[in-house]
Amino acid sequence: MRVSAVASLIVAIGLGGIVPEAVASVLNPTLADTVTRPMPHAGSTPSHRISQAQPNSIYYYQDYQEAPAQPTATATPNATTSDTTGFPSPGSTPSPSTSGSVTPTVDFPRPVVVPISPASPPIAPAPSTPVAPLTTSDLAVTTLSVRVQGADAELQQLVLQSIQTRPGGATSQSQLQRDVNTILNTGLFANATVLSYARQEGVDVLFTVEPVVVRSLQLNGARVLSPTTVNEIFQAQLGQPISPNALRQGVEQINQWYADNGYTLAQVIALRPDRNGVITINVAEGVIARVNIRFLNAEGSPTDEQGQPIQSRTQESFIRREVQLQPGQIFNETTAQEDLQRLFRLGVFDRADIALAGDPQAVDVTYNLIERPSRSINLGGGYSDQAGLFGTITYQDNNIGGIGQRLGGNLQVGTRDFQFDVNFTSPYRESAPDRLGYQVNAFRRRILSPTFTREVRLPNGDIAREGRFGAGVSVMRPIGEWDAELGLNYTRVSIRDGSGDIATEDELGNPLTVSGEGADDLTTLSFEVTQDRRNNLVNPSDGSVLSLRTEQSIPIGQGTILLNRLQANYTRYFPVNLLDAGTPEEPEVLAFNVQGGTIFGDAPPYYSFNLGGGNSVRGYREGRVGTGRRYVLASAEYRFPIFRPVGGVFFADFASDLGSGDEVLGEPAIARDKPGTGFGYGFGVRIMTPIGLLRGDYGFNDEGESRFFFGIGQRF
Repeated sequence: MRVSAVASLIVAIGLGGIVPEAVASVLNPTLADTVTRPMPHAGSTPSHRISQAQPNSIYYYQDYQEAPAQPTATATPNATTSDTTGFPSPGSTPSPSTSGSVTPTVDFPRPVVVPISPASPPIAPAPSTPVAPLTTSDLAVTTLSVRVQGADAELQQLVLQSIQTRPGGATSQSQLQRDVNTILNTGLFANATVLSYARQEGVDVLFTVEPVVVRSLQLNGARVLSPTTVNEIFQAQLGQPISPNALRQGVEQINQWYADNGYTLAQVIALRPDRNGVITINVAEGVIARVNIRFLNAEGSPTDEQGQPIQSRTQESFIRREVQLQPGQIFNETTAQEDLQRLFRLGVFDRADIALAGDPQAVDVTYNLIERPSRSINLGGGYSDQAGLFGTITYQDNNIGGIGQRLGGNLQVGTRDFQFDVNFTSPYRESAPDRLGYQVNAFRRRILSPTFTREVRLPNGDIAREGRFGAGVSVMRPIGEWDAELGLNYTRVSIRDGSGDIATEDELGNPLTVSGEGADDLTTLSFEVTQDRRNNLVNPSDGSVLSLRTEQSIPIGQGTILLNRLQANYTRYFPVNLLDAGTPEEPEVLAFNVQGGTIFGDAPPYYSFNLGGGNSVRGYREGRVGTGRRYVLASAEYRFPIFRPVGGVFFADFASDLGSGDEVLGEPAIARDKPGTGFGYGFGVRIMTPIGLLRGDYGFNDEGESRFFFGIGQRF
């Protein structure tokens, strides 16, 4: 169709209109260009879970349920309103998602597209004023060219992609009016006009726009994100013409701030400019709606064979006091991991993880717990030269009253001797910071001496035994990142033969005790600090533990011993994949341990550092490497699973008394020709049982000897 007698067509359009879908595609043209919150894992049925599975490291994966679509509601005073984009209008504050809520639905945890929404409400277009009269009909003419002026290249491209008028296509006065409305309702422009110049073949179209100048920011829905942080992020935009790309970068920085500070569920859900230069930012931060405690059986099921919920000895109220995440708080991954560590440190759970359900505005947190068998009783008996015919009973309960208190006892009664060891522990609880943890114990033991080994015997030809009788009490509480323990201990140490008679010296005339009478009284004050960062106390696969200990004797009683004993111990664990034999729950592990100690003052032989044996250098007998005033010990292990519940290990140990064997009373190491240094290596198996981890090691030493060792728990 031809346009006759029209020199030019000027259409001046006022404010108003609605935003077509093209605007969102311009501001977020591809998925790569959208502002998203990356999640740790993706899947067709996403979920979100933080897990610390038995017996190894912490896992983080998704277990989320998608939120149902929310109906659009009529705006009410102080309520969130919705426009055509489905996001809140400026000046509103997001509220938790509920049925009938006016809060828009955000699928979670799928990538969240953050559109730059149009201003609302739209304003009806002002009537255009053509320079030359047109026919009364809305003529459609061919568009020869379309240009934009008054904005930078980014905004020009946005305008060209959002309008319907295209070169080579048809346009009309009403179409140009709609295009101007589209431009204005992006909220990116304070004003826009259009001019059309008639030519023989059609019209040239020129859009003149005035970009909005960013004047202020409005933050809605934030509790942990401060306006100061947002102002710093968008500081470069204030007072400048608006830039969609800069806004997208700002949203990315906000989401990154949330991630860096542990708020992994928090995200920007909408960003909205308006023609007054106000940028409104709506966020959802992951407010905890409910905290649930769920007990699972060993197979991970929350119900038994009859479909009934799994019951636990541990009191639910006790668990709730121990965890930090509470309803109304903002979910924080760091806090969640600390909660899992706390639960494992109780010593009553084999496995713990956290499952999440809901949406970013209201999330349910569920602690899934598998309880460890906590009570055991064992009966036994036998015959030995030391005790004669004997019987034993052992009892252990690690969860008295369902609050993690521990009671243990061992009693051995024989025809020649009786021994006992009983202890009770009430651990310190961070939920009750004003209450100290404490431990009390009492004991009577007699063992073959690892100091006075069989190379040199007693004058009657018997092997020396060490008898220890005493008690102790200690109190515990944390100091910063360290767990501290202060104790008072009394032990009466005696050296005896197989018949129980006191021995004062060995067959070479070397004294066996400080008093020279065959028995000493040793009263000490002990202080120990430990920094434990292991992911599992029973069978760790990652983290470290460092302990520092000092014992100061009080010179009272028989022997009047005055000494100070210092020790340091450091262990580090690394998950590895050398044989591709591990799983997330049972990984391969490299474990390293280094320790050392020294004694100042008196150095009783029975209180010096014995080297060699199953807990020192494997391949040597107990105490055969050395007995010194000082020592260093280093060990390395490679641990790997074979089949559940069996694992394997290769190990190497080295120890030295640092030439201090002649600095111990009676020089037991010199008299028995102990080498002072030793190296051992070998292999072993680990079996997880209801009573704990059982350890069997076969070691070879650098003197060509070999030996088997059995124990409970890892070597370190």
